[in-house]
Amino acid sequence: MSTTDRRRVSARRESLLGDQPGAFASARYVRITPMKARRVVDMVRGLPVDEALSLLQFAPQAASETVYKVLESAVANAETTESLDRAALVVSVAQVDEGPTMKRWRPRAQGRATRINKRTSHITLVVQPADVVAEKKASPKKRKSA
Repeated sequence: MSTTDRRRVSARRESLLGDQPGAFASARYVRITPMKARRVVDMVRGLPVDEALSLLQFAPQAASETVYKVLESAVANAETTESLDRAALVVSVAQVDEGPTMKRWRPRAQGRATRINKRTSHITLVVQPADVVAEKKASPKKRKSA
């Protein structure tokens, strides 16, 4: 489905993709620290979808399971809503944002307490056809001169 056929474009899609073909998926409030999730997301950024999925399947990090599910969802969204071919898809944007932090207290010696931060993450993955990604890399953005 092209952008002109779509009746309503979400602001989130507009900020991630603009007018270009592709799809995205996100997992919010995931109970893993953003720093650990970024390690996994950095591995798959720019890879073809099938290669990224096989890499995530055997990655030892705990975040790889969640990132795998988000990537599968993005691919399914691209196939159903945009009618894109799975073999031609590439992970174009992969980002991990910090979610809310849960503050907990741990009792310590002599009546003291220390704070434990239980961090959460918002994981977003965008898949696009390989030719669109290559075209985007070939034409860099023009900067305005001051």
